[in-house]
Amino acid sequence: MRIAVTAENNHGLESVVAQHFGHAPYFILVEMENGEISAVQGVANPYANSHQPGQIPQFIHAQKADVILSGGMGGRAIEFFEQVGIKAATGASGTVRQALENYFGGKLKEAAPCDDSVAHGHG
Repeated sequence: MRIAVTAENNHGLESVVAQHFGHAPYFILVEMENGEISAVQGVANPYANSHQPGQIPQFIHAQKADVILSGGMGGRAIEFFEQVGIKAATGASGTVRQALENYFGGKLKEAAPCDDSVAHGHG
């Protein structure tokens, strides 16, 4: 299983989780095998400054991720992830390591549009 986590910096598992999915400067890709972390890779978000709807989900799909974790995400992004077969979860915070622990511990909820997205009619 490969998990992508939005990140403010590129410090591996100690990276701070980015709260705004679309503007996350990095994605930390974590490879899981038999319940253990087998590889960690940071990749810059090529669309952090400007993107069209669906570009980032396609980018994450190209990274072969099965799951995306983020602090918050808009409704349209959630739909795009669903279309390419990637499970999205929101509510992540702290470090990437903490987000993974919370995800596997059942503490992260299935993705729901963030309040800003709903307020702007994207929910």
